[in-house]
Amino acid sequence: MTQPTPHPQQTALSLAASGVPVLPLRRGKVPFGNCPACAGNACGGRPNMKTPGPCRCPGVCHAWAAATTDPAVIVSPAWASAWRQAVCVGYHPGGAGLTVVDLDDADAIAWARTALPATRTVATTRGEHWIYRGAMASRNAVRPGVDIKSAMAYARYLGPGTGTMTDLPDAVRALTAKAPSPARPAPHAAIRLTGGGDGACPHRTPTYLERGIAMAEQQITAARASIHATVYRTFLAVLSRHGGCGCLTDTHITRLFTAAQVKGETLRHCADAWANARTTLGM
Repeated sequence: MTQPTPHPQQTALSLAASGVPVLPLRRGKVPFGNCPACAGNACGGRPNMKTPGPCRCPGVCHAWAAATTDPAVIVSPAWASAWRQAVCVGYHPGGAGLTVVDLDDADAIAWARTALPATRTVATTRGEHWIYRGAMASRNAVRPGVDIKSAMAYARYLGPGTGTMTDLPDAVRALTAKAPSPARPAPHAAIRLTGGGDGACPHRTPTYLERGIAMAEQQITAARASIHATVYRTFLAVLSRHGGCGCLTDTHITRLFTAAQVKGETLRHCADAWANARTTLGM
């Protein structure tokens, strides 16, 4: 016998119990509009829109930032009207430590099968969601028919999918890197990424540097408080150990900046922290 489709609120509670921040989506697969107190962002938004969770007002506000894992909020009277109108459940991938590669059509799927490592796959109306373990900055239209949904974005929940989820690969991270304009310097060039290559190189193997960057990403990601200070200290440690020989590349720094931005830092804050760390070390 065919099992009845769970109500969106029940699906949301199940996802929240597994640590996935959720929110109701209305017709058109979009979030509910801000409540009157937040119309036009009059409330100032959630604290800098940096982290998911309910704002201090009635209703489901501020799109992806409303996503929550708190069952008391999900079943609260403030969200009741939204659930009655909801057509499906959305979730904040970055808040769950995930990245969704949204493939809109058959051509995008064919490209992914040759360019990206296999991972958990969820069928969508027109294409597929490929879900990886790890968060990063979101960006739409990274190539024809391909969007990246992770930090500060939402995705529609379409079921558990099939296949084994794998770690977020550099091939996906690289999709959000903008090519430098011929008339402009390369990304982050204004803050000088490395020490110029005149120091002793401690990197006997590429694995040594890779391990250092991965540990730095993990330290930023694990921070629960004092994010500014943690990012600065981590940048300082990376530069003191790896910044004097010229081995650091734009790709390495982009990974660190992305980890910091997922925790709520702005690109400007990242650049300032990097520059301050360099100044402290006399680079």
